[in-house]
Formats: sequence, C-alpha cells, structure tokens
Amino acid sequence: MAAAKPRRAAAAAAPLRILTAVPICDGHDSAVTTINIELARHGIEVIYLGYHQSATAIARAAIQEDANVVGLSSYNGGHIVFFKEVVDRLKALGSGDIPVFGGGGGTITPTDERVMKRHGTDRIFFAGTPLDDIMTLIKREYARDAKPNAKFRGDRALARAITIAETEAFLGKVARTKTSPKRRSREGGFVLGIAGPGGAGKSTLIDELTSRFLRHVPHGRIAILANDPSHPDSHGAILGDRVSAIYAQDDRVFFRSMATRGSLTGLSAAAPAAIDILKASGEFDLILVESVGVGQESDPFGVFGSTKLVDATLFVLAPYYGGRIQLQKIALLNGADFVALNKCDHPMAHTAKAEIQARLDYNGKGQTLHTTTAAKHFDPGVDTLFRALAERGGLTLSTGGEAACQLKL
Repeated sequence: MAAAKPRRAAAAAAPLRILTAVPICDGHDSAVTTINIELARHGIEVIYLGYHQSATAIARAAIQEDANVVGLSSYNGGHIVFFKEVVDRLKALGSGDIPVFGGGGGTITPTDERVMKRHGTDRIFFAGTPLDDIMTLIKREYARDAKPNAKFRGDRALARAITIAETEAFLGKVARTKTSPKRRSREGGFVLGIAGPGGAGKSTLIDELTSRFLRHVPHGRIAILANDPSHPDSHGAILGDRVSAIYAQDDRVFFRSMATRGSLTGLSAAAPAAIDILKASGEFDLILVESVGVGQESDPFGVFGSTKLVDATLFVLAPYYGGRIQLQKIALLNGADFVALNKCDHPMAHTAKAEIQARLDYNGKGQTLHTTTAAKHFDPGVDTLFRALAERGGLTLSTGGEAACQLKL
C-alpha cells in the first residue's frame, strides 16, 4: 500500500474514537468484529453500533459520540448508494467534517471506489490489505486535536464539550465543570447512577427504561452516559453499549459512550464533568449514568462519600452471583437506593430473589427489590421499576403522547 500524506498535522494525545457499523439489510458482522478487536488492540476506542443500521442512525451516533471517523463494513451490495447517504446525512446535520471510510471484501471494486470518493467517501480498504497497514493509516490520517467549535450546535456541541472534558481528564488536567460538587445533585435533570456486575443486563435494562421514558414523558429528553473499560495493555476499548440501545435511535435520546482510560473507579475520570455539561444544557429531564461492570467493593457514584455524583443509585444483579456469602460482600447493596434482580426468567431467579430480599431486609433501610426481565419488551417488572424511579426523580408521567418506536405498555 502506498504511503498516504497525513491530512492532519498532529496526532491527538487522547485515543482516537471510531464509530463502526454495518449497513441496513446487511447481517455480516464477522469482518467488523475482527476489525473492532484489532482497532482496540492498537489503542483506538471503538464505538460499535451493530449491524443492520440505517444511514440516519449512523450519522446521529457519529455526532453524539463526536467520532473522529466512521468506518462501515458492507458485504451485501448497495454500498455506492448507502455510503453516499451516510455522507449526505452527516452534511445535512452540520457534521460533514466527520470522514467516512469503508471495507467490503470483494464486493466493493476499485471502480466503485472511484464513484464513492466522488460522493464523499474518504477511502476504501480492499480485501488483502494487511491489518497493520490499515491501523497505521487510520491512526495517522484520522487523529485530531478536539477543540471548541462555535459553529457546532445541539448534540454536536454537547458531544464536543464532553470530548474536551475527556481529553483534559486524560492529560491529567481538571475537567471543566459548570457546577460545583455541592450543587451537582440539586440542579438540572434527575441523575440516576446504574451499577452492577458485568453481564447483569444493565445496558438492556437501561434501554427498556428509556422506552418507558419516551412513552410516558412525551416532550422530554433523556441522556445516557455509558462507561466501558479501556484495555490496560493497549489503552484501546470496545464501547459496545450502543448495540443494546435500540431506543437511542430516537431523537429525544442523547447517548454517549465513555472509556475509563485508566480510571479505576468504574467511571471515566471525565464522567463528573460530562454530567455537569448535560445538566448545564438544561435539555434533559433524566440522565442515566452506567458504570462498567463493578466488583464487591466498588462505589462508582460516591454513595458512601461526602458528595454523591448522582441523585440516586440503582444496583442491578443477575441470579447467578454465586451464593449468599457473595451477597454479603457487595457494599453497594447497603447503599443503593434501588436494587433490581434482572434476568428473572433464569431458573435460579426464585432462590436469588429470596436471598437478595433477605440481604436487603438486614440493612433495615426499607429497600425494595425490583424483579425484572429486561430482555422482554413488555416486562411488568421494568414498568414498576420505571414508575418508582420517575417518582423519585419528580418526573411528570403521561399515559398518552408519542409512542416510542411503536412500543406499547
């Protein structure tokens, strides 16, 4: 492969953020999965949107994630039209500065590439290109220094502010905040922290709670900050919570993925600043902050500290936690405002419910155990949990309004 001339003068110190996706009506995800892993292995943060994605969903996600570049994997044909649509959607949303590249095995020909470049696609990686060459070119060509841009509006402006906060935190600077810690819990939208072990179904539960919000708060907006771990060796990350976020495709949802970048708290070091940015915008009625999968001593939201990062905390467990002695070790079961036993369709759920309820009763705080099966779209347990959260957050609920993606309670 011929060496390309760098378009940007200097690589940013913070990791690149790349949004990857597979176009609509295309279920081939083996190649993009391989590329995602390779990108993370080379220190890049990958926001994976999943397969069967529309051009509109890809453009919205790229804007909210403030991605350096969009990478599309296409194997089913239709790439000339689809790539152009993504480029056009980005331009229409004032984000034509986000480049788009792609790959597609043998389905995209050099002749196709020439047409696609005329339509705005940046480049195509053809079959047989060594992965190391691809990684080197991506890191060289798509690095940038994220700076404030007065032309950005709406979600793009919010996204860029969060990117700058992430960069400052990464460089060891104090991320800029609009509100002091003491004021953080009293102004703006209601902030709910959601923690739990990996695999408990936090992301799926958040998506179902989002669907209830869209249904019952018909004129409100919801924001989600999804934290995922960075790899300690490469410092890259697979930020995959958007794969579960079906309802994030609604325009009333702002979804931002954040890598921990070495922070051991369960959250990005920039999470407090990101929360403040969202609250200061005044756009959101509800802000959900998802931690990485946490351990027994974890307290990502400062529940036991002098200043809580969030207004309330939801701790989510799956039935297979390992026995009662393990429950006794989990600190957040002492301090969480809400506790949910998810995946209640699991054979161990009945026993788990009894054991967790006994654990909460021992606390003597009147904590209610909510039982949910978030994988079911109409789960009544999620309905009950949402109403409890809405009451705590002071949300005014409507039984009518716009249906969220045709979802009916």
